[in-house]
Amino acid sequence: MALELTDANFDELVLKSDKPVLVDFWAEWCGPCRMVGPIVEELAAEYDGKAVIGKVNVDENSEISGKFGIRNIPTLLVFKNGEVVDKQVGVAAKAALAGKIDAQL
Repeated sequence: MALELTDANFDELVLKSDKPVLVDFWAEWCGPCRMVGPIVEELAAEYDGKAVIGKVNVDENSEISGKFGIRNIPTLLVFKNGEVVDKQVGVAAKAALAGKIDAQL
């Protein structure tokens, strides 16, 4: 299951992670986010132990959303060593997202 990331735990779970991290910035009311959600959950199961997969609810965590300039959702950011190394704005196929994670493993 994807981790619930918040303003409070983001630095610890994402920026200090020794594994690649995929972060899904989403909101309850966002239709495309609901399309990406199940894909993110599948990736969380498949990459368990190899990568960190998490979700940030932008309505509840405006600080971290603002820090990374999230203007459109869903936005998925890939982090490695605390830095953003890849980005996907909008709905993407599972294979495309998996490829972004694989490139950082």
